[in-house]
Amino acid sequence: MTLTAHVPTKNGSRYLQQLCKHWSHKFETDFDAQQGTIAFPMGPIRMTAGEEALTVAIEPQDGADVERFKQVVADHLDRFAFREAPLSFDWQ
Repeated sequence: MTLTAHVPTKNGSRYLQQLCKHWSHKFETDFDAQQGTIAFPMGPIRMTAGEEALTVAIEPQDGADVERFKQVVADHLDRFAFREAPLSFDWQ
């Protein structure tokens, strides 16, 4: 199962890089200015930065608390986006 949110922001590249750097001391990460992947314990997080939105995809592992997973990702991105937080996550 993959859940995807398109988060409206012009700063998606900055936020995905900040989140990847933030978690790189604990988890394996791979990122550049346009895309990033975090090997999160609940499942991988994949992000792609566009001009108008940050696309965030999570792939919860079996048994993962999906609502908690979504909240952890949203809370962390909101911290980096404090000037425009709370960001809007339309998980689908």
